[in-house]
Amino acid sequence: MKLTQAYIITIGDELLIGQTIDTNSAWIAQKLNAQGIHILRRVAVADEKAAIITALDEALAVADVVLITGGLGPTADDITKPLLCEYFGGKLVINERVLEHVKGIFSRRNRPFLDRNMAQAEVPDVATVLYNRMGTAPGMWFEKDGRVVIAMPGVPFEMEAIMEDEVLPRFKERYVTGAIVHRTTITAGEGESFIAEQIKDLEEALPSHIHLAYLPGPGIVKLRLTGHGNDQELLQKEVEQLQFVFAERIQHIVVALEDKSLEEILGAALLEQKLFAGLAESCTGGLIAHKLTNIHGSSNFFRGSVVCYLPPVKERLVGVPHELIEKHGVVSSEVAAAMATGARNSLGTDIGFGVTGVLSPSEDYPVPTGTVWMAVADKNRVVTKEFRFHYDRIRNKELAAQNGLLIMLRFLQNKL
Repeated sequence: MKLTQAYIITIGDELLIGQTIDTNSAWIAQKLNAQGIHILRRVAVADEKAAIITALDEALAVADVVLITGGLGPTADDITKPLLCEYFGGKLVINERVLEHVKGIFSRRNRPFLDRNMAQAEVPDVATVLYNRMGTAPGMWFEKDGRVVIAMPGVPFEMEAIMEDEVLPRFKERYVTGAIVHRTTITAGEGESFIAEQIKDLEEALPSHIHLAYLPGPGIVKLRLTGHGNDQELLQKEVEQLQFVFAERIQHIVVALEDKSLEEILGAALLEQKLFAGLAESCTGGLIAHKLTNIHGSSNFFRGSVVCYLPPVKERLVGVPHELIEKHGVVSSEVAAAMATGARNSLGTDIGFGVTGVLSPSEDYPVPTGTVWMAVADKNRVVTKEFRFHYDRIRNKELAAQNGLLIMLRFLQNKL
């Protein structure tokens, strides 16, 4: 069965110069994928007539549906609506429902309704209006030679509302879509080339409707199996069985069999074991605590973090002995262990964690740049581990945080 093919176009100079990160196309792609619609391409183009028309022509030559975001506002640089009106051979007319909605928004906000705001209620007479309950710019649905073009505002929450309320329900009725199933295995401790070598024969034996993707990230490699088919339930079982086969082969580096962040996985492990963690962070500056507290309900497994950046703070707040720092240096196994124990004692937790390191060149520490020591402690044992990171300061900090989450998880799993 041929999958419905989609093409996503995001419009805006701010996207091209990096001033704004394009989150719209990623969100749209995820929603379409969940409905079994295949994404052919995602492109960003400038607020220029020629660029938009070229992108439209290219998209309509290959895709069944084209989704556009951006350029639907009331200012002079918002050219998408008049361009689409011309492209599809229509004229702009006032839509009374949209006009009433726009005036209502201005009234509720006690803002004057300007002449330029009237333009928000104008829509091409060849388009179906897609109601925007979150803002003033309506979405528009065009059809040409059996293909569909949808234009939506670039404001993310407005676009998402139109997609959820108007677009996705129509797609569900209109398009016969196949099943798409993803299963992700998270690994840590080995690079993708090593992993690929270990599972080479399994990958080569995959059926044609299932393929494997390697997705490396800071401290981890995700293995994503994707299957296409007609029967959702059968495909789900087939992909899950294959995931277990792959995971069994590389079980020593498997962290989880679901696509979640390390902090979510660690949080779930702490919750399952009914444990609380506390941290003493030096070089990571609270980044690990930030990641953990991004999780809803983290107060059920995380008690706090002491950001003890300078040696005197390590001594005063988490009880690292001054003589220990003098003897072994602040970036050492011994100091990391004392920080982990001190965090556990001072914060009253079951698990304590300490991290100390040098992330960028410094004459203050007699260790190689990128050296980081971490430790995890409970009432029975303390485990330390050294890392060497080789990137810039920010990248090294992120790697330290990710690996900190990982060694706490490994500790809970008795794999350290």
